[in-house]
Amino acid sequence: MTATFSDSKADLMARAQADMARHLQDSSLTVRQKVALTCRILFDAGHDSGLAGQITARAEEPGTYYTQRLGLGFDEITEANLLLVDEDLVVLDGDGMANPANRFHSWIYRARPDVNCIVHTHPFHVAALAMLETPLVVSQMDIAPLYDDCAFLPDWPGVPVGNEEGEIITAALGDKKAVLLAHHGHVIAGAGVEEACSLAVLIERGAKLQLAAMSAGTIAPLPERLAREAHDWTLTPKKSQANFAYYARRALAAHADVLSES
Repeated sequence: MTATFSDSKADLMARAQADMARHLQDSSLTVRQKVALTCRILFDAGHDSGLAGQITARAEEPGTYYTQRLGLGFDEITEANLLLVDEDLVVLDGDGMANPANRFHSWIYRARPDVNCIVHTHPFHVAALAMLETPLVVSQMDIAPLYDDCAFLPDWPGVPVGNEEGEIITAALGDKKAVLLAHHGHVIAGAGVEEACSLAVLIERGAKLQLAAMSAGTIAPLPERLAREAHDWTLTPKKSQANFAYYARRALAAHADVLSES
């Protein structure tokens, strides 16, 4: 005899969340290892654009973060060749220099203490949507974590190496998890590396779906109440951890060198 068929949806969701907290284990990976894995995960997901794009995550000391070395592609990043930099992009540990465009990351970190990882890439479908000066439209369940959580910057400020671009991008992002940058790409501002990586994968899928749907007809909006419910259900730390663990297993199988210490 079933004991749950008369339970409300809210009760079933709460029970599932509690079960996930028990059964989905926290990662034993370091932040540095997660950043290196994110570079490989996103490369495999089509986020490479030559040497463009940056992935950063707050490090242990306040005002410092990990990022990749300028001159290396996402597919070349390992745990060992990541840099530790301060807010002025001075290298504190590692060889080489950071991408000068990392400056706007420093602005976001200062403005958003809730953000611990930033992903900025130019994936193909996001870039195509950006060329149309069209905001991301979330109208499918898989992309629900970005529902009402992706801002839009309609004016391209140019190459983001100045403090002006830091101010502009940070203001456009506001309190959202993401921002689509016209004529550019996207920025994800995650609570952690797992969340940022998961949302970066999703925003490219969302842009691909949107372009396909736009070519076939008019996109129908999601019912707001249900869309917000789906957003809150899918955007939880445990869901992000599970997503990232899956992506990491795939990356480790394909890129045995990613956690190399030398």
